[in-house]
Amino acid sequence: MIAAPLAEVIEELADIEDRMERFEFIFDLAEDILALPIEAWTDENRVKGCQSQAHLEVRLQDGHVHLRGGADARLVQGLMGLLALGMHGQPLEVARAMTVDHIKEAGVLNSLTPSRSNGVRTMFDMITQELEAMSHGE
Repeated sequence: MIAAPLAEVIEELADIEDRMERFEFIFDLAEDILALPIEAWTDENRVKGCQSQAHLEVRLQDGHVHLRGGADARLVQGLMGLLALGMHGQPLEVARAMTVDHIKEAGVLNSLTPSRSNGVRTMFDMITQELEAMSHGE
């Protein structure tokens, strides 16, 4: 059970064979995450282990997950958008059902350098840890 917008994007990305076209598609996903203004970037919301300056904020409001993010690299911002498609605005249970395998299905990880791939995993892990804490009322 994953969010419909994410399922659609996974299908579209899986059909793109050209690596550069896939990157262009990911760049466009940068618009799919609500912006976290630079003045809200803190050490607490920094994605540690990402080679770019990247910051994510995860909140739970009325049982739905809300993500905001920002990065100094358009590719990283697009990868945040991909994660947001599966989690933002979704009930906590749906957001928690997303796995790294969904990102793999889209063929995104094998298009990235190892350090960028690790950055995506780090962003995903950061979000899921926060969601886990929220589901336990922390």
